[in-house]
Amino acid sequence: MSEAQLRALVSAVATSVAAHAEELTALDSAIGDGDHGVNMKRGFDAVSADIDQIATKPLPDALKAIGTKLVMTIGGASGPLYGTLFLTLGKELAASPDDCAGAFRRAVDAVATRGKSEIGQKTMLDVLYPVADGLSAGKPLPELLAIANAEVAATGPRKATRGRASFLGDRSIGHIDPGARSSALILEAVAGALK
Repeated sequence: MSEAQLRALVSAVATSVAAHAEELTALDSAIGDGDHGVNMKRGFDAVSADIDQIATKPLPDALKAIGTKLVMTIGGASGPLYGTLFLTLGKELAASPDDCAGAFRRAVDAVATRGKSEIGQKTMLDVLYPVADGLSAGKPLPELLAIANAEVAATGPRKATRGRASFLGDRSIGHIDPGARSSALILEAVAGALK
């Protein structure tokens, strides 16, 4: 990936997160502590501010730098989880540059381990694992995005059993998970930049 492409990718994600920060905050206010949008925007604003250094690195190192920055700036549970996703993806791509699908799957597994969570618990994993499956099956970007968006919607009727939303029990039912939504937004921005 060229420096220009990496800049475009980071810019696309940061722009999307900023544009949807209020939506993410509203989703989080319903079942969490109401800071997901603000935290995500702060994290990706910090990544954007360091783009001159990040963009000169090879892709695996750039992803690790992004992950480190997110851990340091997002805060809450999302910082370590998104940081783990990017850090592990960078590490796995460095080890297996021709296995993007496998690298992504192992990064999602690392998020699951970090959050002590699994698919179906109304978290970001409800989007990330189905997308990882689609990537492994060789599905094209439009299908992967359709999967991501369908899985975001599917978190609504679920009862949260992990994270802050789990404290609400049945009252978490009927609300979209903010982490699932932010995951889909990031995937959509990345896909748009890669086109």
